[in-house]
Amino acid sequence: MTNSGTKLRVEDKLYQNRYLVDTGRPHIKVRPHKQPSANLLALTRVCPAKCYELNDKGQVEITADGCMECGTCRILCETSGEIEWNYPRGGFGVLFKFG
Repeated sequence: MTNSGTKLRVEDKLYQNRYLVDTGRPHIKVRPHKQPSANLLALTRVCPAKCYELNDKGQVEITADGCMECGTCRILCETSGEIEWNYPRGGFGVLFKFG
């Protein structure tokens, strides 16, 4: 709740986080694919930061800016090799306001 007694939505809290972009060095990459797997397609719906999108060629692509590093994509796709995930370099990535 805020000082005025209204409830703060999750989206409002997430908006207060900051993200320092490491230009030209994304910490997540989607490996080239002819057709996305069910898990890769699922990322377009379940990523809480909405970093994954289906492009006009039917390929899943990522914009890592804004990634909350929650691990959802790692759980769904890292072991299959569909994504390459590394921690952002020191000082880059998400900066949580509420810990």
